[in-house]
Amino acid sequence: MTKQNNIREVLAKHPVIPVVTFSNLEEVDAKIEVLLRNNVKCIEITLRTPVAYDVIQKVKENYGSEITVGMGTVVMEAQIRKAIELQVDFMVSPGLHGGLAEQLMESKIAFIPGVATPSDIITGLQYEWDTFKFFPAFLFGGVEALKTYGQVFPNLKFCPTGGLTEATYRDYLALENVISVGGSWLK
Repeated sequence: MTKQNNIREVLAKHPVIPVVTFSNLEEVDAKIEVLLRNNVKCIEITLRTPVAYDVIQKVKENYGSEITVGMGTVVMEAQIRKAIELQVDFMVSPGLHGGLAEQLMESKIAFIPGVATPSDIITGLQYEWDTFKFFPAFLFGGVEALKTYGQVFPNLKFCPTGGLTEATYRDYLALENVISVGGSWLK
């Protein structure tokens, strides 16, 4: 089994990943079409609303051949099971919890756990993981923190999210240890 079910391959193809929360199914077509028109072929759909699973299913069915579909805000084992059922392309968790580690690895779905502190990163390293979501980036030192993590953890890659904007995301992408970025400014 490859590390984190090939998450680096997914992220390397998509330097900018929109993080989108849908309120209803009627929004799906318009938002996906805007992304595709702008040559953005990846989306993280958050589990923040009651329609999230239906949205993921609709996007997979109608656009799955054109766009890589991720499920975000994965914090429970039941959500991992649902991700398998929906055949999402990747999963994103805002944090790292040992109780979910085995299920994430066994899912065969690419996944990226969230970290903020060196202790979080060291916990992830115990599973031999090497790619992390840095979240929320703006609260935990942003670009400067990632520069430091690059020196302390030179073999790791990060996907910072949380507080990135159209004006700042390129500063993150310029870092050697950043493989991609996620944000809600792209919708």
